[in-house]
Amino acid sequence: MEGAILYADHRVLAVAKPPGVSLATPRRQPGAAVARLLAALPAGEVERWGIDPADTFLVHRLDVGTSGVVLLARGAEAHRRALGAFAAGEVEKTYLALCWGHPRPSQGSWSWPLAPDPRDRRRMRVDPGGKPSRSDYRVLAAPPHAALVELIPRTGRTHQLRAHLAAAGHPIVGDDLYGGPRHRGVRDPRLRQALAPPHLLLHAWRLRLPGWDGVGEVILTAPLPAALSAALAALGVESEALQ
Repeated sequence: MEGAILYADHRVLAVAKPPGVSLATPRRQPGAAVARLLAALPAGEVERWGIDPADTFLVHRLDVGTSGVVLLARGAEAHRRALGAFAAGEVEKTYLALCWGHPRPSQGSWSWPLAPDPRDRRRMRVDPGGKPSRSDYRVLAAPPHAALVELIPRTGRTHQLRAHLAAAGHPIVGDDLYGGPRHRGVRDPRLRQALAPPHLLLHAWRLRLPGWDGVGEVILTAPLPAALSAALAALGVESEALQ
């Protein structure tokens, strides 16, 4: 289900963010991202879960086209603790991406420093003078044309996974900023349509949150968005690959 509450306790909320919801926060509207995210929930969910939007804070962000788990803190103290857990590397995030081609080897790490691209400030690029960045990856399935890849960012740079995959020669399907419309080279019209999604196929799949304040470790999982599910079905990738 896209746009759903995945988990709630007295400290945090976990929301499945649909693709297309922006989490940008204008300086004069600090609660704007939270409001947009809560507005994407089914009617009545905010009231049913007892959410106070004025006392709910965004802990981390996803790009507008990226779907998946987003963590919100309930209250200033929970927000401080959750931010500290992210900063200390206590939170592990696992993503899924459908990328063009097949990364080789099928498992490894990209430890390439990243910096803004001076030719296009919307993008990041590999730059020896950039900030250290590391992304671990594992190919889960390698059908024709594309690969389903599990990704764990070990650092938190802007567009890190998108930039690392593009630099490796395997941009994310649907990511026109880093890859371009490669689906045009696919002959099968049904598959070509599935590989031309309305957003990039990058999904914040799982988030492992350490325990604190009387609650143990929590592992949160967000269902796949419709476009990613459709692409995997068209490619013949079975759900057993998501292990």
